[in-house]
Amino acid sequence: MRIHPLKSAVAIHLREHASLYVFVIVLFLMGVIFGAIVVNSLGFSQKQDLYYYLTQFFGQVSKDNLASAHDMFRQSYMHNIKYTALMWVLGISVIGLPIIFVLLFLKGVVVGFTVGFLVNQMSWKGFLLSFVSVMPQNLIVIPLMIVMGVISISFSLYMVRNQFMKRPHEPVFPMVMRYAAVMVAIAAGLLVSSAVEAYLSPVLMKQAVKWVIDFIIIII
Repeated sequence: MRIHPLKSAVAIHLREHASLYVFVIVLFLMGVIFGAIVVNSLGFSQKQDLYYYLTQFFGQVSKDNLASAHDMFRQSYMHNIKYTALMWVLGISVIGLPIIFVLLFLKGVVVGFTVGFLVNQMSWKGFLLSFVSVMPQNLIVIPLMIVMGVISISFSLYMVRNQFMKRPHEPVFPMVMRYAAVMVAIAAGLLVSSAVEAYLSPVLMKQAVKWVIDFIIIII
């Protein structure tokens, strides 16, 4: 049975960088846990202020007063592409290697804090809202950022070995071209995640907010 060259290349990449993927995923999960813990360390007044802004936002969602889907798409894509492009540049710079770890950790913190705060303040309703507002786009964004992080770290380590170890090594230019190709592929994937965030998530949020409001009315 013939194996597709792309699948073969992906399998080789995963096998060669398995330990790095495990490390990066654990680092990200530590960020998620830390973000959830930070929620519990907030003071009462801080939680109340955040909850007030949160209810204001969901009120706008229920009234369909959100920004246009086009604007949301553009803002989401620019934010994500800048974040991944920063990791790409840090990988080339070599000295930025530790910052890549920080960026991956912070991404986990943001996700953990967002979900943790919603659940902390709204119980199962918060879990439902986080499921429809945070998860859809992050199911695409997080794997892409993890892949970008691993490849950036791997490229940076390769550059270090290339500079300081006296042994035969692969020419740098082809490596840089492959590294750039990965960034292009990641950028294309982020288009999909931004489309989900701009066009699908608001619809799901609006429906979820409606369910939550209806549930509260029934209880009252």
